[in-house]
Amino acid sequence: MSEDMWVDLPAAMADLDVDDTVRALVLAGRGPSFTVGIDIGMLSSLQPSGLSQAQANHRLYTQIRRLQLTASCLANSPKPVIAAVHGHCLGAGMDLITACDIRYGSADSVFSIRETRMAIVADVGTLQRLPAIVGAGHTAELAFTGSDIDGTRAAEIGLLNRVFPDTTTTHAAALELAALIGANSPLVVRGIKTVLAAGNNRSTADALEYVARWNAAHLISGDLIEALAAFVEKRPPDFKGD
Repeated sequence: MSEDMWVDLPAAMADLDVDDTVRALVLAGRGPSFTVGIDIGMLSSLQPSGLSQAQANHRLYTQIRRLQLTASCLANSPKPVIAAVHGHCLGAGMDLITACDIRYGSADSVFSIRETRMAIVADVGTLQRLPAIVGAGHTAELAFTGSDIDGTRAAEIGLLNRVFPDTTTTHAAALELAALIGANSPLVVRGIKTVLAAGNNRSTADALEYVARWNAAHLISGDLIEALAAFVEKRPPDFKGD
């Protein structure tokens, strides 16, 4: 992940977030791997020369916060994001996929919190999001060791929702899943993602209050009327998102 990718991904997501023709997203790689992590040259440039220690520290802090936004734009998108992983998914790749809503992977995929082996505390989101996905124990094991795990093991601990034989079937399954999601009401899908996120760090009682307020504002919609009509007429619904 080079400098331009760290910049371009949030910009692309910002465009997709407001595109009403897009109802779900698939994040995938086209090369031999999903990603092998941050570009080493870029990593070296994060500590510039000619600055005081205080200036250097502040610059590094702002750079880390900027990189965090690249992963967070996936979590913050109002639309479901599906990661389709093949080959290596190392370091920054883990930051990206843990910010996605759903993760599919091929049997040949390799996952690692590689920062540990580079003498870095992972700081772009993996340590914050992974515990909610796989639990504290698995997170600690992966983070303390920096060890590689394959797709089968990733599925066993819950990092992957499903594992597939190869890259082609993984990508096809992710696109099929996106189509299934996209067939539903975009208002409802957006609401589900919002309600799930709002439930984090809330008590059950507070989360129930939140969803009650959400549905009080959004339940009655053109999509609901269309769903009821389609049920009566025994046809697939045609949701418009209104």
